[in-house]
Amino acid sequence: MNLSIGIRGAAAGFALALSASLGFAQNTDEITVAYFLEWPMPFQYAKVKGTYEEKMGVKVNWVSFDTGTAMSAAMASGDVQIAVSQGVPPFVVAASAGQDIQIVDVAVSYSDNDNCVVHADHEIDKDSVGEMAGKKVAVPLGTAAHYGFLSQMNHFGIDLASLEVVDMAPAEGAAALAQGAVDMACGWGGGLRRMLENGNVLLTGAEKEELGILVFDVTSAPASFVAEESELLSKFLAVTAEANAAWNDGSKKAEMLPVIAKDAGMDAAATEATIATFIFPSVEDQLGDKWLGGGAQTFMKGVADIFVGAGSIDAALDSYDATVNAGPLTAASGM
Repeated sequence: MNLSIGIRGAAAGFALALSASLGFAQNTDEITVAYFLEWPMPFQYAKVKGTYEEKMGVKVNWVSFDTGTAMSAAMASGDVQIAVSQGVPPFVVAASAGQDIQIVDVAVSYSDNDNCVVHADHEIDKDSVGEMAGKKVAVPLGTAAHYGFLSQMNHFGIDLASLEVVDMAPAEGAAALAQGAVDMACGWGGGLRRMLENGNVLLTGAEKEELGILVFDVTSAPASFVAEESELLSKFLAVTAEANAAWNDGSKKAEMLPVIAKDAGMDAAATEATIATFIFPSVEDQLGDKWLGGGAQTFMKGVADIFVGAGSIDAALDSYDATVNAGPLTAASGM
């Protein structure tokens, strides 16, 4: 099995796009923001209500993506200025390949909403995981799900060379699992929900966290955009924080839920079930040691080292401190 093919290909794409991103001239009259469908979050309420455009004074074009690696490529080419809820692993892959990209906030933590599911026919659980040898696994390479997969296999002592790994987005992996075309599939959101209809996880979210397998997404942007449009970015983050606060305190849940569900392309029940597994840290928490104050940087180094060990990327950065810029979020807290 060669896990490195998909990630190395993506890394090469990032490198080729760097020249385009370095010369990208920002159009302050409009920006493009990347997000995921079937991934319900409070910001979508503000998105639908036009709050971002109202507060920022620019047109905001919203474009949905299937994976965080695709988000990285779009930012490298200059097509996207902000990516909401990009997984940390695809961010790390891009940064390690030399893409000048920065984390500007912690979008969501969700250890129970990103996992790998084994087809029920195999009756494999954490006590019989040794039977995974020879199995075919669908994994969206370079994503949080990929990192979680590698970490779980490392924990269980499964030789990666004994598995056949195919690169599939979560929706594709869920379909392949349902058809019996793969024995295990990894993913998140709607894809994970459909995977669970046909199988079981090896470790729960809590069990993964006990092993240090964290799962969180970030808001990211090209470093050039962060530097040139810091105030505009701070306004974006302030709107996001306001939506998160309204959801967290429950004051507008009944009003927000149906709006978020429709924008996410989901029904209300599925949306409520999914978002119940999410944690949206406050700005104060995000700026603390656990997250942007040092924890995220340390975690990224660990992710990169895992990928290097698996042969997925050539090398990790010595430090990921420069890939985090808390300035815009700090400014947003005073808006």
